[in-house]
Amino acid sequence: MQPPDFRQSSVRTLFAIALSLSALGMGLGCGQNSDPEAPAAATNAVMLKVAPVGMVWIGGGEFSMGGPAAETTIALRSSLGAGEPMCSGLRDGFTDSDPVHRVFVDGFWMDETEVTNDQFARFVAATGYRTVAEHAPQAADFPGADPALLVPGAAVFVRLEGPVTLEDPLQWWRYVPGAQWRHPEGPGSSIEGRGNLPVVHVAYADAEAYARWAGKRLPTEAEWEFAARGGLDRKAYAWGDVRLEENGRWRCNAFQGRFPDADAALDGFRGIAPVRQYAPNGFGLYDVAGNVWEWCSDWYRPDTYRLRFVEGAVVRNPRGPSDSLDPDEPGVPKRVHRGGSFLCSDQYCARFLIGTRGKGAVDTGSSHLGFRCVQDGQSPLVGGR
Repeated sequence: MQPPDFRQSSVRTLFAIALSLSALGMGLGCGQNSDPEAPAAATNAVMLKVAPVGMVWIGGGEFSMGGPAAETTIALRSSLGAGEPMCSGLRDGFTDSDPVHRVFVDGFWMDETEVTNDQFARFVAATGYRTVAEHAPQAADFPGADPALLVPGAAVFVRLEGPVTLEDPLQWWRYVPGAQWRHPEGPGSSIEGRGNLPVVHVAYADAEAYARWAGKRLPTEAEWEFAARGGLDRKAYAWGDVRLEENGRWRCNAFQGRFPDADAALDGFRGIAPVRQYAPNGFGLYDVAGNVWEWCSDWYRPDTYRLRFVEGAVVRNPRGPSDSLDPDEPGVPKRVHRGGSFLCSDQYCARFLIGTRGKGAVDTGSSHLGFRCVQDGQSPLVGGR
């Protein structure tokens, strides 16, 4: 049986596994040209002098939330070779993002890009903040663990020398002592010269702390999807229905080649890309597919969309459920992740598809997880909405 998509497991659980084995082996689990199918960036993003720096206005409205459509998954399945691994969502459906339902969101400002290393460094310099990854795990959270293993660190994707089965994510994820936002791959690595890359190894509390300092907040899942769609309703991707690549032009930073050991980097990057390397969507937002996952403020539950759909009416400004439930890990509080990452591929995690969802334990970051912020405000349009 093809193993479940890695998004079905949290770093926290894999860390516990690694500790129980008394090994530091923790795991987790597009060119600049404009797209002819996407509307012009000025359609909804109005950049005036009153705009907060680095943010665009998302005018709000009604849209179809969730997906992708069955024809999209069928087409992606058919593009895979016989015997190739397949993302479980393509095979079985992305059940937690069904059914598609109508949602309305009010207007808001949103960061053009994911928060970068340079931006996060300014926050840390101003506040002295230390991220979750810079604190040692608490013994109470991991009963029986060797105290010598309870050291600050984070989950890092490691490159393998050859092919492996996709049944055990611990093969390509490691808990690396000393890994954190300043040292993304662990001690000896640095963000020097990488200030324009998205900051990673941020747990939910870290993202919230930055947002508060910046006078912003994290987006709701509905706000994130409305903005990421860029004015294109019921489309498979942020740029329309055209695949990730056409005539050699890639639209996002994802994984090409045999996962997880042979990333061909046909999109120009092996690993995380600096922000603004691919064309923005119709609202002027960059990297809403691939690159790094992004935190949303909603608690994760797999039945959220089904419960909304039963009500029948257009849902206005949903804030998500009041609590979290992941049947795969009962008792582990999780928030929604959106957008996919540089590790997404048709073989393992096709969540660059715009309606799909991810999830993660709130006390856990990783080397492919970041965030962007939103800000409440009034439309910059005269007599605006």
